[in-house]
Amino acid sequence: MSTLDQVLEDALQLSSEQQEMLIKILQNRHHENRRAEIAIDAQQTLADFHAGKFRHQSAQDVIAELHQSLVST
Repeated sequence: MSTLDQVLEDALQLSSEQQEMLIKILQNRHHENRRAEIAIDAQQTLADFHAGKFRHQSAQDVIAELHQSLVST
């Protein structure tokens, strides 16, 4: 398995254009992975909501609770 240092050394051997392509590919894959994580989290949150694990609140109540938590910490 490659270490980060080895990967960086290999990347530095690429041409500037290839380095830019590599950066874009890594960014796109990172964004795709993050979107997938967010989607899984959203599905779990919706399932928890439908299972009754959360209570209904108005936006004002949520904001007030957030403000209160900031003041108390």
